[in-house]
Amino acid sequence: MEDSVFLTLTQNVLILILILSTPVLAVSMVVGLIISIFQAVTQIQEATLTFVPKIIAGILTMIILLPWMLNIFIDRTVEMFEYVQTMIK
Repeated sequence: MEDSVFLTLTQNVLILILILSTPVLAVSMVVGLIISIFQAVTQIQEATLTFVPKIIAGILTMIILLPWMLNIFIDRTVEMFEYVQTMIK
C-alpha cells in the first residue's frame, strides 16, 4: 500500500470520527455551560454536579441521532472499502 493511500484512508477515518462525535460533544458542552451558569448564579460550587447531566445529555443525543450516525458510518465505510478496492487493482 502506498503512503498516499494510507494517508487518505487515515484522513477519512479521522474526519468520520469528527463528524460522528461532534453532536454529542456539542450537546455536552452546552449542558456543561448551562450548569456552570447555574452554579455561578446560585453559588453552588460542587465539581461533580456537571457529570450526571452531561452523561445523560450525551446518551440521549446518541439515542436520538443513532440512525443518522449509523447511516453516515455505513456510507463512509463502504466508500473507504471501494476506494481500497480501486487502489488494489
